[in-house]
Amino acid sequence: MPHALILGGTGLIGRATVLRLLAAGWRVDVTGRNPANMPSEVTDAGGRFIQADRADADRLRVAVGDGVDLLVDCVCYTAADARLLLPLAEDARSTVLVSSKAVYVDAAGNHANSDVEPRFDGPIRESQAIMAPGDMDYRSREGYGANKVAAEHVALDSGLPISILRPSFVHGVGAAPAREWVFVKRVLDRRPTVLLARRGTGIMHPTAAANIAALIETVAHAPGARVLNVADPDAPNALDICRMIARHLEHEWEELLLDDTADPDLGRTPWDSAHPVILDTSAARRLGYRPAGDYAATVAAQIDWLVHAASTGDPAGVLPSASDPYFSRFFDYQAEDEFLARRG
Repeated sequence: MPHALILGGTGLIGRATVLRLLAAGWRVDVTGRNPANMPSEVTDAGGRFIQADRADADRLRVAVGDGVDLLVDCVCYTAADARLLLPLAEDARSTVLVSSKAVYVDAAGNHANSDVEPRFDGPIRESQAIMAPGDMDYRSREGYGANKVAAEHVALDSGLPISILRPSFVHGVGAAPAREWVFVKRVLDRRPTVLLARRGTGIMHPTAAANIAALIETVAHAPGARVLNVADPDAPNALDICRMIARHLEHEWEELLLDDTADPDLGRTPWDSAHPVILDTSAARRLGYRPAGDYAATVAAQIDWLVHAASTGDPAGVLPSASDPYFSRFFDYQAEDEFLARRG
């Protein structure tokens, strides 16, 4: 029975990966700081929790033991994290480091977290330019991608069989932020009209955690040092996503598609980019990767998870608060109603 160890495996990506590997006959251990964060479905499926802080080299060494067939790091954010990973990767047949599409820059040096939106000339390949490595706070807008690049460099320079995966806008059960809440909440609030900026044409390529798990299983059987994009097989725009969620929840509303003359604060969604951001996943497919499903198929469980949380009073605290700085900008119902009243 092959053995996998997932560092930081109690979160979104770890959960999907553990469940997929267990279903395929693997023995899977999961590290985390708090056993209370271990998803019950993972425990029920046979996943084993090992309490170990990501920065505790000694505890992680114990978790690896005599070696593993697959080592997955879901919480590698800095070069220091990557350096701590290397001794563990020496005792793994194949290692995966989860990075991000936030490392990519366009011809002007703009990236996903810059003040100016990037403009890429078509689907982004792994050969696309990336930002310079940095060591500022990885939780900052400028620091997140720069630290991921620094971590990637450490991994690739090691010569070890470490596959670096770059997903975009990850979704699934356990997502934080769960961007789909922008539409799910509107359905639950029985909003009769949905406003969409840029006529709903914005595209930010989503990646299901289940599809990341599918690629992780692929590279587990094909160890190597490489960088791979990972994303859903389709790249729906904001209008497509709005319709998919409404359809799944059997809700009908009027779609009001706003153009550039409208108030820029109206109809905002996480996907309303001025220029499409689409990942080219052909390198992963050549390796044998086959997605678990398209966006509509893989997002359904997350939608149901959000609805269940709302209907039960959210005891686990998975839903964003009304004052959440990320989500509050999307729910100005008063401004929307005033706009609709003026429109007549």
